[in-house]
Amino acid sequence: MVLATLWALVVLGGDMRARFDELHPPSISLDVALIPYYTARTTLRMFIAFGASLVFTLAYGWVAAHYVRARKVMLPLLDVLQSVPVLGFLSVTVTGFIALFPGSMLGVECASIFAIFTAQAWNMTFGFYHSLVTIPSELTEAAAVFGLNRWQRFTRVELPSSAIGLMWNSMMSFGGGWFFVAQSEAISVLNKDIKLPGLGSYMAAAVEAGDTRAAVYAIVAMIVTIVVIDQLVWRPLVAWAEKFKLEQTGTGDAPASWVLDLLRRSAILAWFSEHVGARIGRMIDRASTLASDAGQRIGRRAPPRARTLARIAGWALAAAAAAWLAIAAVSTLGGIRSDLTLGEMAHVVWLGVLTFLRVAVMTALATLVWTPIGVWIGMRPRIARVAQPIAQIAASFPVNMTFPFVVAFFITAHIPINLGSIALMALGTQWYILFNVIAGAMAIPTDLREAAAQFGLRGRRLWQTLIIPAIFPFWVTGAVTAAGGAWNASIVAEVATWGHRELVADGLGAYIAQVTEHGDRPAIWFSIIIMAAFVVTTNRLFWRRLYDLAERRFRFD
Repeated sequence: MVLATLWALVVLGGDMRARFDELHPPSISLDVALIPYYTARTTLRMFIAFGASLVFTLAYGWVAAHYVRARKVMLPLLDVLQSVPVLGFLSVTVTGFIALFPGSMLGVECASIFAIFTAQAWNMTFGFYHSLVTIPSELTEAAAVFGLNRWQRFTRVELPSSAIGLMWNSMMSFGGGWFFVAQSEAISVLNKDIKLPGLGSYMAAAVEAGDTRAAVYAIVAMIVTIVVIDQLVWRPLVAWAEKFKLEQTGTGDAPASWVLDLLRRSAILAWFSEHVGARIGRMIDRASTLASDAGQRIGRRAPPRARTLARIAGWALAAAAAAWLAIAAVSTLGGIRSDLTLGEMAHVVWLGVLTFLRVAVMTALATLVWTPIGVWIGMRPRIARVAQPIAQIAASFPVNMTFPFVVAFFITAHIPINLGSIALMALGTQWYILFNVIAGAMAIPTDLREAAAQFGLRGRRLWQTLIIPAIFPFWVTGAVTAAGGAWNASIVAEVATWGHRELVADGLGAYIAQVTEHGDRPAIWFSIIIMAAFVVTTNRLFWRRLYDLAERRFRFD
């Protein structure tokens, strides 16, 4: 399997560097025999984007959790990044990546991978950050007593404490990448129409052609791929992460995985872990200790003048970056003022209000529906083993693949797309709440559940005393990412197209999709600014207060 995977990476990596002519982009064939190849190309992009998202999550979340001054800038910036739609990133990056790799497919591949990264990273980062700020104080005190340096504290306290939430958020984010894979591979921005070889572009081509047969084959291929990845990657990781649960008594019905059992019985991997992995771990521990000691010595011996110069250099870099952003903002605003009238701007703001109302309704309904279901699944590992792949398939299902049924149903039932788009939003974003609630329920220590049973807590009292306080931090993460994802999904949900039939809702998402396709840069920038303003304002006035409440009151101390 390792050799086959390496061979596939070499072959697919070579195809990613093929020659590219912008005037004659590659065409997508609807031949069913090409679906396995297209699926492999898409899967490779997904895992490359996920690796970048994981690195970003660990670095960004750690810095935001440990430095209060940086947090005041980094969290609002994360709100802004979360609010920028995938098409908004593509409209900025696709031209730059093509210029960076002229005449090569690698530029378009990088733009596509970056778009998938933007669909994955923010949910993982929010979840990891909140896991770090809610670590029980006795664990941080124990780390200080044992004299752990930053690397040891990160690997032995912080990562294990966040393992369960990080696994489920990674699973959900990977599904979110599938949700936007059609937009990231079939790029239609700034009057460019580029389709990369992949399952998402195959789906987009099937939608444009109205080919139901090709669409069904693509759906089957995607479902098979999701189930295989779930069995080989996510289920082993969820079962392995169970050992990081904060509890004093073990559970008798833990998650299981046949792949994890196979790996644990492998003599080759056991030998490799004992002779290679252990030595590498010891070398990293020694290197981290030496680096920590050297840093402390340099910090103590550094003269005050050097520290002052370092601070001045840091502030100078920050000022230069702020000045560059200010100049770019002034230039962008000038273009907006010259291209858009006040009436058009007010109309865009009104469209933002309509989309905001849809997002709020979707978030409230998803909370009411999926919170009890998520708790029921998370507190029953046997049910979770069955529900996990089903939920992954539902969460990963691209909403444009439902359009042949949705468009026909809306027209037959006389349902206006202004209401129906709420259901289309929910298809892609309600799962953030479900997955985070499942993770929160699975993280409830067994000893607390047994204590609740001993005290006879049931029904409403059980929810008030144990379940809601335990899952509240996870629900906040799921709800804030679901709301942010709904803004992103509005671009897909407010415009339903199948062949020559199109339903367009009144909303900011539909407006962004239309102006992006036509390449109207001032309108693109202004609509993205309005969307970011709505998301940031909501997060600052509502979601951030809930985050603070969860950090203060709902932690296992």
